Amino acid sequence: MKKDTINVLFVGNSFTFYNNMPQMVQSMSDEGSIYLKTSQSTVGGSSLKDHWEETRGTKTRELLNNSKWDYVVFNNHSLVTINDFDNFVKYTKLFDSLVKKLGAKPIIMMTWPYLSNPLMQEHISKSYIDIGKDLNTLVLPVGDIFMKARKLRPQINFYADDKHPSEDFSYLIALIFYKSFTQNSLDEISHRLTTKDLYGEKTYLTFLSKEMSLFLKQLVNKSSIVASEEFYKN
Repeated sequence: MKKDTINVLFVGNSFTFYNNMPQMVQSMSDEGSIYLKTSQSTVGGSSLKDHWEETRGTKTRELLNNSKWDYVVFNNHSLVTINDFDNFVKYTKLFDSLVKKLGAKPIIMMTWPYLSNPLMQEHISKSYIDIGKDLNTLVLPVGDIFMKARKLRPQINFYADDKHPSEDFSYLIALIFYKSFTQNSLDEISHRLTTKDLYGEKTYLTFLSKEMSLFLKQLVNKSSIVASEEFYKN
C-alpha cells in the first residue's frame, strides 16, 4: 500500500454502488502518488434518514464510530429534495455534524435527474448548493457535470434505466471524486479499470472505449472540481 493513503467511506444507495463506482475510484488511484482506500455503506433505495436510523439493514453510524475515515461521501435518495425536503435538510445536517465531530471531512454528492424528467435538475442543484453553503461543506456537482455530458453527447444514453447510471456515467462519477481527492492528472487513467479478486486474480471493472474515456476525462478537467483538501483548509 502506498505511503499516502486516504480512507474514504461512501454512504448511500444504488446511485453510488451501481457498476462498483467506489471500486473504480480506488482502481484509478492504483498508480498514483495517493492511494484511495474506499469502503461503502450502501443499500438500494435508502435515504440518509434510513442510514441515520439504521433501518433497511444499514450500519452507517456503527461504521463511522468504529473506524477512522478521512472523508465520508453522502449520497441521499434521488427524490428526497423534491418529495421529502425537510428530511433532506435534517439528516444531511445530522450526519455533517457527526462526521466533523469524529474528525473526518464530509462530502455531499449532488444527484441527477431521471431520464424521464430532466427538469428535476434545477431544483436538485439549488437544494444541494444551498445546504453546502449553509454547512460550509463541500458539494461535488455530479448532477450538473452529468447534464453537461448529456448536452455535449446527446446521442449517447448515459442511463442503465430511467435513473441509474450506465457504466460510462459511473466512470464519470469516479473521475469527479478522484480529481477532488487527489488533484492528480487524469491523463494516465485507463479506460479499462481493474481490481483483484480474493485469489489475487485480475478482474475488470470497466470496458469503456478509449474515445469515451478521453471525452469524460476532458469534461472533468474542464469542470470546476474543488480540491477536497483545499476546501477544508479555508
